[in-house]
Amino acid sequence: MLSPSSIFVAALSVASVFAVPTNSTEGAAFGLVERSGTPPSQGTSNGFFYSWWTDGAAQATYTNGGGGQYSLTWSGNNGNLVGGKGWNPGSASRVIHYSGTYQPSGNSYLSVYGWTRNPLIEYYVVESYGSFNPSSAASKKGSVTCDGASYDILQTTRVNQPSIDGTQTFQQFWSVRNPKKNPGGSISGTVTTSCHFNAWRSVGMNLGTEFNYQIVATEGFQSSGSSSITVS
Repeated sequence: MLSPSSIFVAALSVASVFAVPTNSTEGAAFGLVERSGTPPSQGTSNGFFYSWWTDGAAQATYTNGGGGQYSLTWSGNNGNLVGGKGWNPGSASRVIHYSGTYQPSGNSYLSVYGWTRNPLIEYYVVESYGSFNPSSAASKKGSVTCDGASYDILQTTRVNQPSIDGTQTFQQFWSVRNPKKNPGGSISGTVTTSCHFNAWRSVGMNLGTEFNYQIVATEGFQSSGSSSITVS
């Protein structure tokens, strides 16, 4: 029987990779796109890439605002979902800023999230989380100080699981802020991707040579909450 943390990691892995392009939508007159219980979608909104996926079990509304802003509300303590804004392709040298509010109740992450190919890698820089520490389900490889904060470096293996390239076996790379930024209200920060990626490389965790998307994502699994984040 899987531990709750293993279930959470697995579920979010499935959630993220189901966000395959089904339509691209620019905001209408007010730059807003609302989805509630609709199929997964990816596209562009006000100059930023966005990705949104939900399995439909939760009451969830994702909204693209102006520029790099998005908001997400979910309730019902059921299902899993992930949404956010950023860039496609990602970059090994991007300095990412985020600000807004993050108020989870239960299992949730706020993270820089993305994929690479050659090899296929799913990666997270976790800034905050709800009731679950994702490092409890991964093997610790070391630690690093980036942007004035300490992060645990971790790695997991996903065997025959959904990915951006279909069912595959691949690695997950993690930096988990320790201690986390407290959820429940205003939140902001900076993630210098090169700091994390170089630290991963130093312990033998090598990202792929081809970047896919890279977003600041809000994720939830059998939980409730709200998030309003602006990415730059």
